[in-house]
Amino acid sequence: MDGIYTLANDVVYDQLIALLNSIEVNLSPDFPVCVIPYDDRQEKTIPEIQGRKNVQLLDNREILNRWEDFSTKIWEGHPNAFARWQEKGVSGVNRMGMHRRFCSFDSESPFERFIFLDADILVLNSLDYLFEKLDPNDVVVYDFQYKDPTHVYDVNSPKLLEIFSKERIDSEIFCAGLYASKKGLFPEEKRNWLLEQLNSGDSELLYINGPDQSIINYMIMRSQMQLYNFSLHLPPEEKTGCSVTSPHFEYRDNLLYDKGVRLTYLHYIGVPSKAFTRVCAGENLDFPYRDIFLHYRYLHEPEKKPRFIGKPKPYNPPPSLIDKIFKKIGLSS
Repeated sequence: MDGIYTLANDVVYDQLIALLNSIEVNLSPDFPVCVIPYDDRQEKTIPEIQGRKNVQLLDNREILNRWEDFSTKIWEGHPNAFARWQEKGVSGVNRMGMHRRFCSFDSESPFERFIFLDADILVLNSLDYLFEKLDPNDVVVYDFQYKDPTHVYDVNSPKLLEIFSKERIDSEIFCAGLYASKKGLFPEEKRNWLLEQLNSGDSELLYINGPDQSIINYMIMRSQMQLYNFSLHLPPEEKTGCSVTSPHFEYRDNLLYDKGVRLTYLHYIGVPSKAFTRVCAGENLDFPYRDIFLHYRYLHEPEKKPRFIGKPKPYNPPPSLIDKIFKKIGLSS
């Protein structure tokens, strides 16, 4: 069975509803979805899942523990990750909940073939073509992360180019916000082999500020798996962007278009979850493509959609003059 995984808790409750509604409208009301719990903050999330016939919660503690243990062992082999996280006030593995996305690969998880989507994504078009490319490939993606490896690997590590050629780095890395793949891709034997490589020195390649994204890229590349990225193969006239950092998309009929071509998905990468929460609470904050988010968030309860008056404030306002002065004289926090 094919399906979609996402990762959520009550912190991203509003984004989750928007994502589920976009799947319902632009794929099918019956398209199977499985929510992997980010952590135990699920008071609002679980009733939302239970109210949708096509959505289930991955509540198998054995699966969750298996991949958390695997992730912990990876970071225990890193030369300084825990010390650097501790300096920032992080106890244990940084963003452990994000590592639970690896449960999508588990041999006991529900979907034979799947697409994993971050909760801050809207699905705007069919995903069939992604599933179709899984026949000859292990992993299928559609993004432009290969242009910036600094958020995937520690590019200052001298070992990086010993393990992966520059050609592979420039063509195989991807954003972990969306990937299509298959269950059982990393059985215990494969996981143990990867741990051996990491504990033999490879762990220094990992980027500790994007820990889960770094690991999944390493797992796939080190295993020599076949990865297909549509952004490297589509002709220019068919290619679209996918990130809110692109300001030129055209909003039409509750969809987005890039130079006339309909987007497959929109990823609100970089917009903090608090911005969505505050907007849904009625605060007139602006962020890119706010209107289309609000459309899908309140698809089934339009009467609750916030009504804004006046000009919105930016969710990340520029620093004030006094902030700039304090920073210049070294008094900023």
